[in-house]
Amino acid sequence: MAAIVYALPFLLKGLLITLWVSAIVVALSLCIGIVFGVGLIYGPWPVKLVVRFFSDCIRGIPILVLIFIVYYGFPALGLHIVAFWAGVVALTLFKSAQVVEYVRGAVLSIPKGQMEAGMAIGLTFVQRLRYVIFPQATRRFLPPWINGVTDAVKGSALISLLGIVDLMQSINEVIGRTYEAMPLYLLGAFIYFAINYSLSSLSRRMERRYSYIRE
Repeated sequence: MAAIVYALPFLLKGLLITLWVSAIVVALSLCIGIVFGVGLIYGPWPVKLVVRFFSDCIRGIPILVLIFIVYYGFPALGLHIVAFWAGVVALTLFKSAQVVEYVRGAVLSIPKGQMEAGMAIGLTFVQRLRYVIFPQATRRFLPPWINGVTDAVKGSALISLLGIVDLMQSINEVIGRTYEAMPLYLLGAFIYFAINYSLSSLSRRMERRYSYIRE
């Protein structure tokens, strides 16, 4: 118990870093993923080819390998980047590739007649997306996306390998001082569980709320 009380201030600082990294990754990947997802569905074939290659290639690389590629590869290309942003960039790339698939699945689930109907009443392409497609696709996009946010939180633990003092690294540092590993790892597991369980519960509520078939 003494080790846990001693560790709490350090873990709180690490938790803030974890939440900050997760928030940046989620926000950036959402924006990039939506743009790329629309390009994959409605763009000309060169755009579709590039986005498809990006999505398949990035999703096929383990997150840890991707983090090291960004951290060590960018300086080799003359792009010097600090460890924090290397981790953020790597996680953002990985999550963006996933969001592309969420967007593709959600938009393609909308009947093509909806887009044609919007065109028939004179809406521009952007207006058709904004007023016709996106409001319907959002219902199917939100549950898997929120569930994917939990992956971003768990994946953020890997940035500790770059020396960033997030929640995981804070736990390791405190263990190095107290030599009590099990209580601190259990505490860290509980914190991660509390965050991800809250997000998973939100995802289930979204699924029930936006379900088309109600029992």
